[in-house]
Amino acid sequence: MAIVVQKYGGSSVADAEKIKNVARRIAQAKDKGNDVVAVVSAMGDTTDELVELAYLVTDQPSEREFDVLLSTGEIVSSTLLAMALRTMGYEAISLSGAQAGIRTDAVYSRARIVGVDPVRIVGELDKGRIVIVAGFQGVTEEMDTTTLGRGGSDTTAVALAVSLGAEVCQIYTDVEGVYTADPRLVPEAKKLAEIGYEEMLELASYGAKVMHPRAVELGELFNMPILVASSFTDSPGTLIHGGEAMEVRNKVTSIAHDLDVAKITIVGVPDQPGVAAAIFEPLAKANISVDTIVQNASINNITDLTFTVARSQLRKAMEVVQPICRSIGAGDCLSDAGLGKVSIIGTGMQNTPGFAARMFSALSEQGINIQLISTSEIRITCIIAEDKVKDAVKALHRAFELEE
Repeated sequence: MAIVVQKYGGSSVADAEKIKNVARRIAQAKDKGNDVVAVVSAMGDTTDELVELAYLVTDQPSEREFDVLLSTGEIVSSTLLAMALRTMGYEAISLSGAQAGIRTDAVYSRARIVGVDPVRIVGELDKGRIVIVAGFQGVTEEMDTTTLGRGGSDTTAVALAVSLGAEVCQIYTDVEGVYTADPRLVPEAKKLAEIGYEEMLELASYGAKVMHPRAVELGELFNMPILVASSFTDSPGTLIHGGEAMEVRNKVTSIAHDLDVAKITIVGVPDQPGVAAAIFEPLAKANISVDTIVQNASINNITDLTFTVARSQLRKAMEVVQPICRSIGAGDCLSDAGLGKVSIIGTGMQNTPGFAARMFSALSEQGINIQLISTSEIRITCIIAEDKVKDAVKALHRAFELEE
């Protein structure tokens, strides 16, 4: 008997009718003779509402209590889904992350899974039950509840699929798969039948919201195929897998974009050993993730240093950086929150010239100025004005003929 692990996002369980629809889908998988484990997110905007509620109570919520609060959203949806299945005549049980054996480190709000002990899940499956697991959460060695960060239910599902020996992890959401670009911006975007882990990881890291990057990393590490499909239709989705036999038909697979970008520029930085560490080590200790970093050539032992952070972390980053600027004798510390990023992604770009020039030309023809550039072996990213991102995505989709 095969073990099927499914994950349903917040939009898929947003209200009672949608929960009943998900219950019917799970029942279909059970009727095929499978052991079914379903991971669920919080209903709709529940997590945002809980965050808002916490800040109405206090400006500085305790990290521990904040995670306990946020974890309740998934508990609600998992219990309701188990109730719906029981009403349909199926034996079902809901489990919290702790009950499901998901162990994490103690970094609240951004915990990482350190191990999974699915003994309780296996025991319930052996009784013929459908197991509904609250995603996005786990428990520390001290039995404190932690959350895995936004999109953490994807990671929960992949981790359980790996630990249970499932053949594939099925991620059901409000889109029908992974596209060559966001179809809301580019209506002619094409759904991909399959995509490799590398490309999907770049897509997820640089703006595509369909999968969480850590879930893709986990899938690649344990070679767990991940199917992304819609919970509202029966359309075949996109399979994320190793891709060894995949033939590259187009050097660029997809276009990603992200509007959550802010830039910090430190003007007049002394060009000497240790200065970069003095800037970025405190940012790391403050759990601020830095993306693109550009340092200009030194003139008279003075240089400018620019880097990007998530817009939501700009205020905190400036609070960290401004005292450092004064201590190292920098000239000024400037910020810009009105930015976005656009990326072209494809494993076919490796060792093949011309893609950067083609990208820059397409942006130039639209009058789009490039502020910063970062690259990997299979990605080129340009930081541009936020109000130009939509035009940039459309232009690049055309330039690389992804609609064909």
